[in-house]
This record gives sequence, C-alpha cells and structure tokens, in this order.
Amino acid sequence: MTPLAKLLEAALFASARPVPTEELRGLDPESSPAAIQAALEELREHYDVDGHGVELIEIGGGWQILTRAEYTEAIERAQLASRPHRLSAAALESLAIIAYRQPIGRLEVEEIRGVNVGSVLKSLHERGLIDVVGRAEGLGRPLLYGTTPLFLEHFGLRHLEELPRADELAVALRVQSPAVVAEQAPMDEPVAAVAASSGNG
Repeated sequence: MTPLAKLLEAALFASARPVPTEELRGLDPESSPAAIQAALEELREHYDVDGHGVELIEIGGGWQILTRAEYTEAIERAQLASRPHRLSAAALESLAIIAYRQPIGRLEVEEIRGVNVGSVLKSLHERGLIDVVGRAEGLGRPLLYGTTPLFLEHFGLRHLEELPRADELAVALRVQSPAVVAEQAPMDEPVAAVAASSGNG
C-alpha cells in the first residue's frame, strides 16, 4: 500500500465515526482530492482482494472501517461488541416521516401519525438522529426538523437519495400487508418504519 493509503487506514481505524473526505484531506494537506480518493479506493481494494474480516465503506457522509456483515452475529453472540439500542415503533414511524418530508414541523408529524409526538421527537433529538434545521413561517414560527449524518450512519446510507422512493414503497406495501413487511424486515429500517406508519393510517 502507498504511504497515503496507510495514513488514511490509521486515521479511519482510530475513528469511531465515519470521516468525511474533506477531514481526511487535513491529514496531508499537500494531497489533492483525487489522490485522497485514489488512496481510499486502494485501501478498499486491499481489504476486498486480500479477504480481510473488515471492509472500508462509504456511509453517513464519510468513510469508516467496519466489520464485515457475515461476522457481526458471531461477534455480538460472543458479546465482544454492543449493539446500539433499537428504536421503538413510534420512534421509527416518526423518524420515517421526518426522513421523507423534511424539513417538517412537529404538528405535521402529529397530523400524519394521529398522536402526540413531543416526547418521541425529544428522544430522537437526544440520540442525534434528528436536529432542528430551521423555523417555519407563520404564527409562532415553529421549529422544523430534519435528519442528521448519524441517521445515515444508523441506517447504513451514504446520503438521503438512497432512501427507497415513494413509488417503490407503494409497490412493496401493495404486495404485502404491513404486518408481513414488519415481520420480514428488521425494525431498524426506514422501509419497515414507513410500512408501520402506513398501517396505522
């Protein structure tokens, strides 16, 4: 591996979060964006070709070295890594609404869900999955919410464009009932959240 690829590997290994390309450039200011990108591809290929138990992936707006999916279950079973706390159905439903309709205010989320979501939004905000992104026009100028980079990381997305499109969700929900979708898909997925939300009317 090139010295630059080794430097990036050391930095990514030390980081507990995805590191944006712009931050990686700070490691070697003399390297061009193209050189950083080439070194990242070299590192990714190194892990893939040599059959390592970890991989370099682009996630949540940055780059991160993670355990390969096929080894995750064994590691968790041996209690060598802790799984993040799962989100409740109510939190997932609210999060899905925010993800697809952002920026969106609390009253709009409550109108869609039909229940008070104040405590749910507070919990999602405390967990860093949503943040205040502005204020709406009108009486009281209510807060508007949007998702964060941690949301992308949590769901394994590089950017919001990777969320399933509305027409794809419509087809999925027509084919199977919400109960079946919720049973087959892990609950920590936007699709399952949207399915559950639709099921509640």
